[in-house]
Amino acid sequence: MNLIVIIAATLVAGIGSVWLAALLLRVGVRSGSGGVNPQHLLSLAAGALLATAFMHLLPEAFESRIEPALLFAVLLFGLVFFFLLDKAELWHHGHEHGEAADVHEGHGHSHEHHGHAHSHTPKGGGSWAVLTGDSVHCFGDGILIASAFIADMRLGLVAAIAVLAHEVPHHIGDLVVLRQSSANQRAALIKVSLAGTMTMLGGIAGWWLVDQLHGWLPYFLVLAGSSFVYVALADLIPQLQKRLPARQTAAQILWLVAGIVLVTLVSRLAHGEHGHDHGHDAGHGETGHVHKD
Repeated sequence: MNLIVIIAATLVAGIGSVWLAALLLRVGVRSGSGGVNPQHLLSLAAGALLATAFMHLLPEAFESRIEPALLFAVLLFGLVFFFLLDKAELWHHGHEHGEAADVHEGHGHSHEHHGHAHSHTPKGGGSWAVLTGDSVHCFGDGILIASAFIADMRLGLVAAIAVLAHEVPHHIGDLVVLRQSSANQRAALIKVSLAGTMTMLGGIAGWWLVDQLHGWLPYFLVLAGSSFVYVALADLIPQLQKRLPARQTAAQILWLVAGIVLVTLVSRLAHGEHGHDHGHDAGHGETGHVHKD
């Protein structure tokens, strides 16, 4: 049963986020009025990722009997590891979503780039680099989601929602890049959707891997948490750190809080107030409660 749920959740997070991104592009993602503001999407995603890491994944891992200093060392290793992956452009989320979308929708003049220094040049090689990096990242997301589901059903659902939230603005950037390098918009959607299916493959691999190494489950959860923290603090939030009028700044904060509230509500609805306690005294203290149905 766990595997079926993992496959369903990873498909929704992987492919669903691509289709939602395409829908938002069709509606109009732009920085001005009359469309979906990309800054709000980034704020929502950052809040969801931080809440999932600090309120769910890390507390779950620290409920094991593993020495906290060791888990903190794994957390530090994870942050450095994802930084190195980012340097290799395999974990990169730094497309300038707002500016690219403005250009794509025909609203753009020249914008100053305040995110990571990646330009959306219409080159075939660049589009394949985007798809390769996206596929690797989606595969990793699938492993993280599977790890969370194996630890606790509620935790897995929260992780899947967080991945969905932060993949939407990322896929908006990907779709813009591919649409600029190809006149066929449907082909761009298919390519990014195929990259999104890697989330499901990562989920299956994670289900098998964590089940084989179930004693390592707390470490997998800490690595998942470090991934979410890194993406939120090193990639999403820096794109929000620019001087804005008080009204827009307040909107960013509200959307950030909305992401935190969204994760909290999903968690409560998934298992209720006491659903999280059901397996903690049944071997959870040592390795986590692992089920393979």
